Amino acid sequence: MSEQQLPVVVIGAGPVGLAAAAHLVERGIEPLVLEAGPAAASAVREWSHVRLFSTWGEVTDPAAEKLLAPTGWTKPDAATYPSGGDWAEQYLQPLADALGDRVRYGTQVTGVSRTGRDRIVDADRESQPFVLHLTTFDGREERLFARAVIDASGTWTTPGPAGASGLPALGEKAVADRVTYRVPDLKDPAVRARYAGRRTAVIGSGASAFTALATLADVARDEPGTHAVWILRRGISGSTFGGGEADELPARGALGLAAKAAVDNGHADAVTGFRTEAVERAEDGRLILVGEDGRRLDPVDEVIVLTGFRPDLSFLSEVRLGLDERLQAPTALAPLIDPNQHSCGTVYPHGHKELSHPEQDIYLVGMKSYGRAPTFLAMTGYEQVRSVAAAIAGDLESADRVELTLPETGVCGGAGLFDDPAAGQAGGGGCCAPAPALVQIGIGAPASSGGC
Repeated sequence: MSEQQLPVVVIGAGPVGLAAAAHLVERGIEPLVLEAGPAAASAVREWSHVRLFSTWGEVTDPAAEKLLAPTGWTKPDAATYPSGGDWAEQYLQPLADALGDRVRYGTQVTGVSRTGRDRIVDADRESQPFVLHLTTFDGREERLFARAVIDASGTWTTPGPAGASGLPALGEKAVADRVTYRVPDLKDPAVRARYAGRRTAVIGSGASAFTALATLADVARDEPGTHAVWILRRGISGSTFGGGEADELPARGALGLAAKAAVDNGHADAVTGFRTEAVERAEDGRLILVGEDGRRLDPVDEVIVLTGFRPDLSFLSEVRLGLDERLQAPTALAPLIDPNQHSCGTVYPHGHKELSHPEQDIYLVGMKSYGRAPTFLAMTGYEQVRSVAAAIAGDLESADRVELTLPETGVCGGAGLFDDPAAGQAGGGGCCAPAPALVQIGIGAPASSGGC
């Protein structure tokens, strides 16, 4: 079989991976989507209880909609907000079903390389197809060949730790029974019982932390003794709670305001400039967070760690990736998304050029393309794979064209101040957001996970 007859392998049957497959099909290129889970959007299903801050109109892909149209699929109301479960059941699984046997479930990619060439060998490298090693759900090992590889496997399985150094805090692993790295589903009675009437530390400063604070505040209104301690590595500034009314995604702005309301209404205390160094178990079994500056916080019953995610690059060790040393994102994309440098949180749309690597015809897309950077939108991923599919098809005119306008976040902060404990204290901070009006949102209102 010639290389052009080989499929383009897409790793991950999530929103961006399935959109990549739809764009390839639209261009007459055969995709093969490999999904480790038992169904489409396995990662999304793990946060099915969380509502997105983007509307249905912003989380479906045009090429995917064309593929779905002959099946009788009806797009949900474009102005409404889906939960993760809605997204998976009403759009992503039907899309995977429309792709049919182009999607394989229960298939874990364990390695990617060039056929007969490890990462050292130059000779005749680019003419060799990619080879992928797989492990199936029943433990069998396989290999297959591809003309190109699109890695849309995301970052969900590799959350960041509580430790401010990027390593787990001392004792963090030993108290794993009291720590979660996900936004808890407080509608579930068993989960709610874990947090109701208890004191919970929430470590993180993004949309997921806002969601956790807002939902814990909802519980606190019904369950006396429920209280959150919000751990911030930085100080409080005008941009701490997001863009507020200046955010062009209103539900994203409202989410930050709900977190602010949790603090203002006494359901949460904010501890600023605190870099977690250790987690100790007190005599009564509760947990004590210890900062790098020696501060010891009052004991808490539970800890929710929402410090972002990082890419799993282990199975890509034999291909030549060009990654930024800080973010682990493609080198051309990294300056656009580096929170140490760029100010207002809005990244212009980008495509195959920014996503390319020294190894030709391999692309990291979706959440994984952002490495450790935050604030990824589904529509960004859809534009990425539209461009990448065009590039693989040889249509560089289309691949180079920008076909998307992204909403402004309404958030600005000084460059170089990311994660600086002293940043944004009184007198400094956000330049884009007006003084926000509080908007109450509850467990069933628009929220976010993973920046969608």
